[in-house]
Amino acid sequence: MSVRETTLKIVNPATGIKITRLPKDNAETVQQKYEALQVGQKQWTGTTVTHRLSCIEKFFKLLDVERVELAETLTAEMGKPYQESLNEIQGARGRINFFLNNTTDWLKEEWMIREGATREKVTFEPLGVIGNISAWNYPYLVGVNVFIPALLTGNAVLYKPSEYSTLTGLAIQKLLFEAGVPENVFQTVVGGGEVGELLLELPLNGYFFTGSHATGQYIAQKVAPKLVPVQLELGGKDPLYVMDDIADIRQAAANAVEGAFYNNGQSCCAVERIYVHHNIYELFVEEFVKEVKENWQIDLPAKPHTKIGAISRKVHLEYLTKQVKDALEKGATLLAGGQQAQRKGYFFEPTVLADTDHTMKVMMDETFGPVIGIQRVKDDAEAIQLMQDTSYGLTAAVFSQSQERAEAVLEQINVGTVYWNCCDRVSPNLPWSGRKHSGLGATLSYMGIRAFVQPKSHHLRG
Repeated sequence: MSVRETTLKIVNPATGIKITRLPKDNAETVQQKYEALQVGQKQWTGTTVTHRLSCIEKFFKLLDVERVELAETLTAEMGKPYQESLNEIQGARGRINFFLNNTTDWLKEEWMIREGATREKVTFEPLGVIGNISAWNYPYLVGVNVFIPALLTGNAVLYKPSEYSTLTGLAIQKLLFEAGVPENVFQTVVGGGEVGELLLELPLNGYFFTGSHATGQYIAQKVAPKLVPVQLELGGKDPLYVMDDIADIRQAAANAVEGAFYNNGQSCCAVERIYVHHNIYELFVEEFVKEVKENWQIDLPAKPHTKIGAISRKVHLEYLTKQVKDALEKGATLLAGGQQAQRKGYFFEPTVLADTDHTMKVMMDETFGPVIGIQRVKDDAEAIQLMQDTSYGLTAAVFSQSQERAEAVLEQINVGTVYWNCCDRVSPNLPWSGRKHSGLGATLSYMGIRAFVQPKSHHLRG
């Protein structure tokens, strides 16, 4: 086999230049890592929760110590603006802190009946060896959602980072080992979809995937005969409705821009379509475009103040171009951007399309880039109808002076997370879950701890 077939090429999307090549895993190496994890998991679950917490606390501290180098690596291989890379690492530490502070309580045995002839209680045991097929857009954040509670609850982890954030995945593994997690408890596999396919062939005790709906659906169908837990954190087409009672249109527009374009728009919970009450439509659009043009310019992601970096996957530039073209052909008005930037690397101009409607792909299909459509609505009822017109169900947001009016809309939207006067945020205290094509199961909160254990019921007589 050639070097191209046996190695993974890592490219800097800001330059298009190769960073390095890494040896890919194959069926033999994946099997070896799995077998090592089988042995290690039995030893790991035999340790105390206190010991496991100590290891993860060291990892938590190492992320801070090494944050500059880690952020530089993430920015180089993924194109994320450097400050956002630092923010992501700090955000991951916040989630780890939640798990450090809460896992012990949610692993305690629970007594149902303490007295009488037959006493009853529930204990919680790890799943075993789990597969974590992770995403490239937030490798630290979506990673710690899975492998941290998995490790704390006594599981071993076979971790496949995305081929677009592999160097970051290997850096995570290195720090976990430095923190005291045994090498036969956490193993990283390197490669693209063909290596992910090898994980699906293994008799793992659970599968946890973050990525596209199409891949998530494939994984669920592939592993269904195994009857093991499957959790899928998938995409979204998340709506934002701006009501006509907002106090500060400029601030609302600035918040909406950030929700749409942060991380180059490459977020599952990014604002992907905006509906604006007709009474303030022109004013809102004017402020939105002004904010984009004044504060969201393209630049090299390694610079400290860059807002729009590179698109991580070169192939996605053509997809974004087609979405814009489709909208313009169907009557949308282009107010900013609209094309691939004329510079080295994989950059797409932050793009604003007004006068959009649901005949356009930009309002119906996941965009996952710095392109947004803005549509006029006549009232709350029309906004609800349009917000619901999707196969996805991740998040939805409303900007309004009135919590009562906003919640009257949000309670009718079939999504896992709703926002009033904010958007595109995740809290470790609350479950992160999708509905419909946005996924299965929940990470974060106590639910994201219990996702990695299985209950055992005890009937005790005598």
